[in-house]
Amino acid sequence: MKRKTKSILLVLCGIVIAFPLFSMTYYTMVRTSTPEFCGSCHEIRPAVMAWKMSSHVNNGQGFVADCMDCHLPAPHDTFDFFFAKSAHGLKDVVSHFTGGAEAYDRTIMKERIWVSMKNDQCLKCHRNILHMPDKRGAMLAHRRVLFNQGGDEYRCTDCHRHLVHNDRQTFDYKQYKAPYRANGLRNLGI
Repeated sequence: MKRKTKSILLVLCGIVIAFPLFSMTYYTMVRTSTPEFCGSCHEIRPAVMAWKMSSHVNNGQGFVADCMDCHLPAPHDTFDFFFAKSAHGLKDVVSHFTGGAEAYDRTIMKERIWVSMKNDQCLKCHRNILHMPDKRGAMLAHRRVLFNQGGDEYRCTDCHRHLVHNDRQTFDYKQYKAPYRANGLRNLGI
C-alpha cells in the first residue's frame, strides 16, 4: 500500500510541477515570437521597420510572414524550433548587454542571414513555385533550386535577397485582390 501511495504522490507532484512549467514555457515562446517583440530591441527595430515595408507584409494576397516564419524552423518541429529560438534569443541578449549592440551592423547581419538561410525556410510558405505559366524564366530558375543537378546548390536568396529588410522611403500599397468566380464576377459573396 505504501508503494502505491508513493507512486501516486510522485505522479501528482510531477503534474503539479510540469504543467505550470510547460504552460509558462509555451506562453513565453508565443509572446516572444511576434514582430512587435522583436522590434522592442533598438538593434532590431530598423529591420522590423524595413520588414513592414516589404512584400512579406504588404502584398496583394493579404498574407503576412512574421519574423519566425523566415528566421526559425517550423513550430511543429518543436525540438528544433525551441532550441533555435533560444539560441537566437540568447545571442541577441548577450550582444545587447555586452556592448555588441553598438557593433550591430545591418549590412553584415543581412549577409550572414543570407548565407545561412536554407531554401526550406522559403518553401514553408512558397510551395507552388513551379506553376508560373506566364513566367517561364522564373519557373526554370525555381526548377534549378528544387531539383539540384550537377552538384551546384542554388538558393532562393541568390535571386530574391532584396525582397525583405531593405530600407525604403516609400512603399507601394498593394490592394488585396479577391479571386474571380467561374462566372467571371468577383467573389463578393454573391
